[in-house]
Amino acid sequence: MAALGTRKLTLSIDGDNVTPEVSSAVISSAETDSDFVSFADAAAGGGRTYTLKLTMVQDTETGSLWDQIWSHAGQDVPVTVRPHGNAAASATLPHFTGAVTITEPDGDLLGGEADASTTARFTTDVEWTFLAKPTRITA
Repeated sequence: MAALGTRKLTLSIDGDNVTPEVSSAVISSAETDSDFVSFADAAAGGGRTYTLKLTMVQDTETGSLWDQIWSHAGQDVPVTVRPHGNAAASATLPHFTGAVTITEPDGDLLGGEADASTTARFTTDVEWTFLAKPTRITA
């Protein structure tokens, strides 16, 4: 059994390793909110929407993950989630890939509350929609 741990996940967005900038990464699924449901969707139990939910550090440097929101909102980018942190996908330690649309959050984008800690950082939560169901890569 290859149960997921809480320390090994790695994440690439648009080919860049953004793991050091992310403290939470989740692929979520929800029922599609649509006025049109095809018979194929209905037979499969209904349409699904997949999202990548991230909590990221606010880093205003050009090229940072936060800068992707500021400079590239509306663009589609490839994503690779490696839940086990392994470099090569396998049947027991798969990767998940897809493309998401970068969007601004419906909330805090810059700044936050004061903290006496010298290591605390402001964070931003985003939810980016996948263009299609992510693909499970096993080889």
